[in-house]
Amino acid sequence: MPKLSVLAAIKKVDRNVFRTREIASLCQSSLSNTTQALNCLVKKGIVLKIYRGIWGLEIGKQKLSPYSIISFLLPRQRAYVSFISALHLYGIIEQIPQSITLASTSHTRTIRTKLGTFFVHKISPAFFKGFDWYKGEGDFLIAEPEKALIDCLYISVRKKRQFGYFPELNFPSSFDFKKAKKWAQKIPNPKVQSAVLKKLVERIGN
Repeated sequence: MPKLSVLAAIKKVDRNVFRTREIASLCQSSLSNTTQALNCLVKKGIVLKIYRGIWGLEIGKQKLSPYSIISFLLPRQRAYVSFISALHLYGIIEQIPQSITLASTSHTRTIRTKLGTFFVHKISPAFFKGFDWYKGEGDFLIAEPEKALIDCLYISVRKKRQFGYFPELNFPSSFDFKKAKKWAQKIPNPKVQSAVLKKLVERIGN
């Protein structure tokens, strides 16, 4: 089987976002040589270097969405959009967040990329649930609206400086407050659960 050029390999991947390792495998080349070739394409304006080992292909005026790279940022861990970012995507918060907030069982960290900044918040593996693909078919996972709100409260009682203040919240008629309470009741730590339920009652009432 003949070796592929880097451009041919990118075309074969058939995705606008890809890893160095994928291209190197298809080209039957080393990671260092592949990185060098990709950097040449960056200089020509064909490829965008997004983050370490992650590259993007912008076609015409169609810009890459920062949400499209989420699954590439934590290759060994699943992560879903939650907290303020999810509430904004659902229209509950109008203010556009300056960063994208993710929930993961991985350690808390900040990831700065060419497409935006991502804040990863660690939550308990037992509470890592309540999410699905965006609009049922998107390329990233997102918390249900009710779970996103509880995730915010969950972090706010564990890390006092996080999500202690919310912009104005505009809950649609479809938002299920009873469901939000049920999510709070699933928090495994009793003290955290009690504190979250208290905050929930303060915000939305009984």
